Amino acid sequence: MFAGESREQLRRRYLTAWRKFSARERLEPLEAQIAAVIAEHPEYLPWLEAGEEALAADFTPEGGRSNPFLHMGLHLAIREQVATDRPTGIARIHQELTRRTGSAHEAEHAMIEPLAQALWEAQRSGRVPDEQAYLEQLRHL
Repeated sequence: MFAGESREQLRRRYLTAWRKFSARERLEPLEAQIAAVIAEHPEYLPWLEAGEEALAADFTPEGGRSNPFLHMGLHLAIREQVATDRPTGIARIHQELTRRTGSAHEAEHAMIEPLAQALWEAQRSGRVPDEQAYLEQLRHL
């Protein structure tokens, strides 16, 4: 979805999608997906409306701020996984978590940490994410 984009380009996509959504302009399909995730996170609106400041901000654990772009990006990734059922079985897991938590958004929140962990481990080892280990973590939620 965002392969090859710089951090600034990626963040600008979020800012543009939200600006267009707020102005009721026509959205491209990906912009609509991004705007939907943003709408579910009003706590991030000050960053998105900060413009250039948001493009340059560093969000580090040491700084005590979570990265809103990473968080929203993980929501988008989970939505893509669920829509395509890849890895196989994730749509069923999401459906069950949605039933238990009462909302698809809350189900995604439960799934974010296992996804982030799988991606971090893959990056650290220089391998593709271990889909079976990821699914196993999700099954234990």
